[in-house]
Amino acid sequence: MLRRLHSLPGLFAALLIAALALTGAFLAFDSIVDRSGSTIPATGQVSVAAIAEAVQARHAEVERIVRTASGTVIAYYFEADLPGAELVDPLTGQAIGPHEPSNLTRTVTNLHRSFLMGDAGRVAAGLGAAAMLVLCVSGAMLLAARLGGWVAILRPSRGSLSQRLHCELGRFAVIGLTLSALTGCWMSLATFGVLPDGAAAEVAALVPPSGAARLPPGQLAALQAVDLSALRELTFPYGADLTDTYTLTTAQDIAHVDAATGQVLDFTPNGLARQVHETIVMLHTGRGVWPLALLLGLAALTAPVLAGAGGVIWWRRRAALPTIRQNVGAQSADTIILVGSEGNSTWGFAVTLHAALTKAGHRVHAGPMNSLAPRYAQAKRLLILTATYGDGDAPESAKLFLQRLERASGALPVAVLGFGDRSFPKFCGFAEQVTEALRAKGWPVLFDTWQVDRKSAQTFADWGKVLGEEIGTKLELAHVAARPKTTALELSGRVEYGAESQTPTAILSFALPASGGFWRRRRLPRFEAGDLVGILAPGSDLPRFYSLASASTDGVLEICVRKQPGGLCSGFLHELPPGGRIEAFIRPNPSFRPSRGKAPVILIGAGTGIGPLAGFIRHNTRHRPMHLYWGGRHPGSDFLYGPQLHQYVEDGRLARLNTAFSRVPGGGYVQDRLAADSAGVRDLMQQGAQVLVCGGRDMAGGVARAFEAILHPLGLDLATLKSEGRYREDVY
Repeated sequence: MLRRLHSLPGLFAALLIAALALTGAFLAFDSIVDRSGSTIPATGQVSVAAIAEAVQARHAEVERIVRTASGTVIAYYFEADLPGAELVDPLTGQAIGPHEPSNLTRTVTNLHRSFLMGDAGRVAAGLGAAAMLVLCVSGAMLLAARLGGWVAILRPSRGSLSQRLHCELGRFAVIGLTLSALTGCWMSLATFGVLPDGAAAEVAALVPPSGAARLPPGQLAALQAVDLSALRELTFPYGADLTDTYTLTTAQDIAHVDAATGQVLDFTPNGLARQVHETIVMLHTGRGVWPLALLLGLAALTAPVLAGAGGVIWWRRRAALPTIRQNVGAQSADTIILVGSEGNSTWGFAVTLHAALTKAGHRVHAGPMNSLAPRYAQAKRLLILTATYGDGDAPESAKLFLQRLERASGALPVAVLGFGDRSFPKFCGFAEQVTEALRAKGWPVLFDTWQVDRKSAQTFADWGKVLGEEIGTKLELAHVAARPKTTALELSGRVEYGAESQTPTAILSFALPASGGFWRRRRLPRFEAGDLVGILAPGSDLPRFYSLASASTDGVLEICVRKQPGGLCSGFLHELPPGGRIEAFIRPNPSFRPSRGKAPVILIGAGTGIGPLAGFIRHNTRHRPMHLYWGGRHPGSDFLYGPQLHQYVEDGRLARLNTAFSRVPGGGYVQDRLAADSAGVRDLMQQGAQVLVCGGRDMAGGVARAFEAILHPLGLDLATLKSEGRYREDVY
């Protein structure tokens, strides 16, 4: 609900908000320029009387003198019945030059206030401010939830480039944008009289003026008593009418001053409503307070970028979800299907289940596990289909489920179906966590949790029969996995290792096939080192995933592959001749890459786990301190990326190279190398280092145990580091 509340105003009001933001940024920076060119006398240095005297000495008929919020003094007058305006030196009262208002500033101001459409435009501007306020509040709440609560609001963000850009810019600009939106809403409501602006209508003086001959303004006591810094406007009496008065408007009140005696005839103090309104205007415009104007201007400039990045995030999220026909609303459904998926394959099973239940006459709603509602009005059952990510973790669309479950109040009969790969030690581990949490919450379980190994359609169909028996509906779940959209790539390079240790390993580089002409040129799919490439071996619909050692900007797709005994995909890749083709697709893996900043990075891997780590080092052109700990079998035959790593040490991209070879006398494993260097590792962790681990499960387990021992003297633990994004794993 919160994400929808954040998305809808952004989608429908993106152009409106962008226009308000850009014009607001222009006006904010214009106020800074205006302020920088103004001279501000010290308090008590110049009085209103002195300025009025100097101006009237030059012009027989002065209409008024205005001091703007930026400190500029402008005099309006008539010469030979023709109006004129001049800029006035606030120190001496002398003319600086003619006052020529900027047509551009005037136009931009009208665009910002009403889009040049009168009252209808003012309404639109007010609605735009309200939409921006909703976006700021909901965005801050989403960011806090994403990072682990308000106490973690300053943690580095994760995700794709558009997600990180959206989060980081939003975090920078949220105060300024919220202030602009809130004050904009206030001013819009005040414009239409919904909120008071405290403006008092000018009335004639209660005490009649003397009507005697006027004194020069410099001799009037009431004007002498007012410092120029307090002036808003001084209106001069009409020349032919001796009963007319000066009208003096200051920050505190409006007063009428006798032009002959200099006495204050009456005054109307600004009430609380007027003071609040003037404060709101100052906070909205920043005029007169250049640091505030700078903050507002910079924040406003981020709004179009935030809108663009948010649109990309929304589009990618929508494009990633399958089309579910007849997906009824959550509060009108009798059956709720919630899906936990990382690569969207679990959604395919959910679509099959949804279609079968709908065909049987049920009203079914399907959504991500993160969308669990506190209560469902008409639901009779909840069906959860969830994959497990990494080492028993929640997949992306289910990361908030357990938190939402704690706040849920309506218990439904529930069935959980887990998806995973039985070769992993924590096969369907997250599904088991969900089942335990549901039981602890007191939700009735329809039947024991089932587990689907490697997307088995038969197991899914069998589970469907059991589910059908429980709910009294015959279900035939005939699931056919959709083949992912792939790109054809050609093998362009191969470097082989491991012949002496009987562990054939190769670094393989792939490029796009020749396109046959300029107009048929294509580009590689966009990816970063650490992302995953799925490769479909001939005759198989199940992809094998490999961590990428390159980025698309390198012009090649590079992976490190060890030939597994009986491995269909690894065998295919090792036998692929130069120019041979593969069918591949990219799966982003934004959670496994160095976070931004200057803190050290500790890279740990073994065997082919060096691939993405080498890619991180290759692109470390800013020489951020990177320390690599890597384990292999023998330096003579298995030192993957050996020449490149030594070159990276020489050119500064790699701060330190630490290796461990298990097949040499006195050798060991990478976790042993870490333990031996515990003091150095501990020092890096005290500097805020991030740890990235890539490789096999056994190696990752040994590294985790070594790190627990290293961290203990610091009062840290792996759970804390993982929650902060400082310890990340890519384990297979």
